Amino acid sequence: MAGTDDFWPECGWATLHRERDGLLRPSDDYLRQFLQRQELAPMAESCDSERALHAALCEAPQREVTPERLARLKDVDAQDNYRVFLRFRQRLLAAGSLQAAYLGLFRGDGPIDIPPLFVDLLAQAIVRGLLEDGDRPGDPDVFEARAGELLFRPQRISVQSGRVLAGDRDTLDLLHRTAGLGELGQLLMQAQVQPKALDVAVLGPDTAARYWNAAARGHHPLLLDLSPEITQELGHGLQFTLKNGRSGLPALARVLERWVLQLLGVTVHITPVPRIDDEHWRWHIGLDVDSSALLNDLYQGAEVESERQRRLLGLFRLEFSDPADMRSDVAGRPVYLGLAHAADGVLRCKPQNLLINLPLRDPS
Repeated sequence: MAGTDDFWPECGWATLHRERDGLLRPSDDYLRQFLQRQELAPMAESCDSERALHAALCEAPQREVTPERLARLKDVDAQDNYRVFLRFRQRLLAAGSLQAAYLGLFRGDGPIDIPPLFVDLLAQAIVRGLLEDGDRPGDPDVFEARAGELLFRPQRISVQSGRVLAGDRDTLDLLHRTAGLGELGQLLMQAQVQPKALDVAVLGPDTAARYWNAAARGHHPLLLDLSPEITQELGHGLQFTLKNGRSGLPALARVLERWVLQLLGVTVHITPVPRIDDEHWRWHIGLDVDSSALLNDLYQGAEVESERQRRLLGLFRLEFSDPADMRSDVAGRPVYLGLAHAADGVLRCKPQNLLINLPLRDPS
């Protein structure tokens, strides 16, 4: 399957109105996808009022729903679920685009009043659009697509034969519960019959077609190699760099560059680096909770336990194309980014950190 075929259908990207500038505008079909989720779809025990409301919204997803109509739903949980959907709908329609709605969640003054799942689906649709950048002809890059998943799906991190590998947490957990055999595997596990060990493939040129086929069904089965390039000092100022052609770190850097450009309108260049050797280190951003804390401690000169240091998966150097876009007190200086997994081995990336913590100049 070619990479240009639709993939990640769960985010609803194909149903959005897509503008030439990359903005994604909500459509009725996009809103209908949320109405079909199990949280809102009627069940056997749903009352007539709930069924009627669901049918009315499916027919006209932007229809006004009064508090009185919601109160007629007998199931209190159903009332709450519809209130969440209506708040989400209001945010989208008022913002006018998914990008503006996402920015409003984290750079606005109000609380984040929609569930994390909806936030991740917004991020997924935005990233999906970034992979279709009109200035880059041809199919989306498979490594960028897989690396982009880090922005909205938690990853389990493991080290195998010296390689740092990221696997989709929910997918791996399901595979371990079922041995990759679905309901049959679950029955075997319950009967204490041990199936053969799972062999989960790593993304590479030889598995690219497998990735596209799985992604088109909304599945995320392939591991991503996050092993960095290895630089060895040879003495006399010489060094040898062993490149990792399958590393997802450069691909992640390219996705993050376009993430910043699309959402903030600022051009940056992001490069993976093996370490921070900068006597004038001024600014850093963690792409997750753990790397934020780790970089803060390193910046302040605190001693960091080796176990915490080993959680660090990647470091990046971010440079602004135009230093005038930066705060005057740090203009021209690089921004360092960190990526780390938590103590439970799970990477929970927070791409919003880039949007709220970059040292941008005050537009006023």
